[in-house]
Amino acid sequence: MRTTQSLSITLPHEMAQMVKSKVASGEYASESEVIRDGLRVLAARDQAVDNWLREEVLPVYDEISADPSKVVPADEAWAQIEAHIGSRKTKA
Repeated sequence: MRTTQSLSITLPHEMAQMVKSKVASGEYASESEVIRDGLRVLAARDQAVDNWLREEVLPVYDEISADPSKVVPADEAWAQIEAHIGSRKTKA
């Protein structure tokens, strides 16, 4: 049983040239290898985003949902940041 599937894709000229350049440089043996590597990188990025959402964003969301009093309004946060920056400028 075959473990690959042939696809026909259309790329903008710049991307097609990039693929061909990677093969011509010897970095990859074929255009298919370039595309496969690009898809592996895309899958890794997607997994990293999923992990970030699950491990960092959701816990903060759950914490805020459990105790909304921990939320600082944006205008108050900006005022605190500006005050901090202003105090550092006067010290310098």
